[in-house]
Amino acid sequence: MKSYVLETEQAIPISLEQAWDFFSSPLNLAKITPNDMKFVVTSDYKPGTKMYEGMIITYKISPLLGIKLNWMTEITHVKEGEYFVDEQRFGPYALWHHEHHFKTIKGGVLMSDILYYAIPFGPIGRLTNAVYVGKQIEKIFAYREKAIRELFGEVS
Repeated sequence: MKSYVLETEQAIPISLEQAWDFFSSPLNLAKITPNDMKFVVTSDYKPGTKMYEGMIITYKISPLLGIKLNWMTEITHVKEGEYFVDEQRFGPYALWHHEHHFKTIKGGVLMSDILYYAIPFGPIGRLTNAVYVGKQIEKIFAYREKAIRELFGEVS
């Protein structure tokens, strides 16, 4: 199975506490996901719910041609104020391991993401990644960066 890595960084002009508060709430993920993905958290979490190790989060997404898919991730690691990891338990990927790291910097917080993913179906999956999925993931993360900038501004 061929796996892929995407790494991103974004400086955000908010405190570490504000960043952790926003990004550790599963309900805020929809706020930074492109509308055309029709991303909906289907878990019964209330506003203010914070991630914890073992937390299961379910979603509906439409990543391709409006086809709705179920997706389930588990928060596998949490170090308060430093990082958390979500891993797919059920969904469209053969592998999904997404690390979210936070570090105080001058003027705010540096948020780093490291995503390891793989597409099922061997050579067909590799072709699908080259033609569509890899570009779609990059587009999602570019949208996310823009949405975060619109929500919080930029570090000057």
